[in-house]
Amino acid sequence: MRLGRYRREEAAEPWVGVARGDSVVNVAEAAEAAGIDLPSSTRDLLGVWRWREKLDLVVECAAETGAGEYDADALDRFAPVGSPGKIVCVGLNYADHAEESGGDVPEEPVLFAKYPTAVTGPDSAVEWDPELTGKVDYEAELVAVIGQEACGVDERSAREHVAGYAVGNDVSARDLQFSDEQWTRGKSLDTFAPLGPQLVTADEVADPHDLDIWAEVDGERLQDSSTAKLFFGIDELVAFCSRAFTLEPGDLIYTGTPAGVGAFRDPPRYLEAGDTVTVGVEGLGELTNHCAYR
Repeated sequence: MRLGRYRREEAAEPWVGVARGDSVVNVAEAAEAAGIDLPSSTRDLLGVWRWREKLDLVVECAAETGAGEYDADALDRFAPVGSPGKIVCVGLNYADHAEESGGDVPEEPVLFAKYPTAVTGPDSAVEWDPELTGKVDYEAELVAVIGQEACGVDERSAREHVAGYAVGNDVSARDLQFSDEQWTRGKSLDTFAPLGPQLVTADEVADPHDLDIWAEVDGERLQDSSTAKLFFGIDELVAFCSRAFTLEPGDLIYTGTPAGVGAFRDPPRYLEAGDTVTVGVEGLGELTNHCAYR
């Protein structure tokens, strides 16, 4: 199942929908028609007890009756999770990226955070003030979306707490990141956490550790790797995070990026206004954003 957030009218709030071929089912609207109470936000939906079973019933009802079903081409798309409680990011989680940056793969996951206001969706702009930063970089990432509260879980059960996966771009202001000597500001500018195009539920991803992952700028492929090269996998990351802080439904884990980022190319390849960035993960789709100065 593929969940996204959509909107028909410009003034309306985005709502969570299930993609079905060329159409999208408005979950809350179809649920009401089926006599089931489900919320209109992804984050709230993931917090509903047995949400997946209820959602299956709602989609089945919509398929039979047409309730809440809309033409996908008539809808605006947004990040599949809006206003996540936490965005946890993992640094240096591919050996080749650690090597290109002059570092070693750490003994434990290196965590940092992005602020929720950094989230933006497919087809939207990644924007920045050129007087604030002049070295903006792309990072293709697999994102795990939490679907069940996780506090102190072990690796054996960790993946049970994952609702699904999405494509992410850990956009980074390298000059701010390196001058600050910590990463929060340079990673958290507004629009610096593109996410999408949809949340693909975990049952549709046979092995999140065996997916092609890539990034292209203006059609030129600059990152081309596999999540098989992740040093710390989904199970380890969820368990590691949950020992330090509670993971809640809708929280995002950006799992790290492989080699090929702009900062460490020769010469460096930073993003500029007018560039188009596409990040893809096998089976999850492609996430495209254009770049603009604010």
